Amino acid sequence: MSTEQKNKQQLFAEERHQYILEKLQDESKVLVQDLSELFEVTQATIRADLRELEAKGKLVRTHGGAITKDKVGDELMPNDKWVSNIKEKKQIALAALAFVQDGDTIAIDTGTTAYEFAKALSARSRLTVVTNDILIAALLEETTDFDIIMVGGLLRRGFHCTMGSKAIEYLQGINVDKAFLSSNAFSVKKGFMTPIITHSEIKKAMRESALQAIMLLDSTKIGNISLYTHAKLKDIDVFITDSGIGKKARSAIQASSEELELIVAG
Repeated sequence: MSTEQKNKQQLFAEERHQYILEKLQDESKVLVQDLSELFEVTQATIRADLRELEAKGKLVRTHGGAITKDKVGDELMPNDKWVSNIKEKKQIALAALAFVQDGDTIAIDTGTTAYEFAKALSARSRLTVVTNDILIAALLEETTDFDIIMVGGLLRRGFHCTMGSKAIEYLQGINVDKAFLSSNAFSVKKGFMTPIITHSEIKKAMRESALQAIMLLDSTKIGNISLYTHAKLKDIDVFITDSGIGKKARSAIQASSEELELIVAG
């Protein structure tokens, strides 16, 4: 086989891999037979593609195809989240900052992307910030003169946030200009998801307290599935993600609603 033929084969393989990952973002699973027919290659070739992507940690092979890497009930510990996709989270945070005006009253969800967003808020003044994340509250206390309202409730040990009925009840009784939300997983069909029902309820209450709901979500969460849906695309005004989002997922999100603003940071 000539060098030119080898280069073409490699190019075709890279195109297949990119399509497979984009389809997983959109649908959370792929089938060997469908991919074989689409690319007009043998099923053995597609299985080799899936083995290579699995070896790189991009997916999990199943009988007849592959699924996204994360399981429905999985949740990373915060210490694992801090070291992943830092560059993308900072880009999302800076894009989100454009939606904050001096004097706003905002709510900030718990999470590492939300924490990066909170770090960027020192560029604004006279804010009132409602949060259930004790690390975000401590950060803003040290770096700003904002009015900070800490949502009370049961502390979720190891995750630095409050939860439970008291936290939900408090959020249901307040009103804010904007809520900046995070999520563990997202698909166009299922919406935004999290593995813990109390977190799902708090996220919903925080979203409903706001005149404008803004979702901060790095692209690695797109195509993943988790246990509880806390919002659909129609419930969100602005969706901010990073350039890792696939073309198919981007098109599906944009087609879902004319009113939704999708921002790809970076």
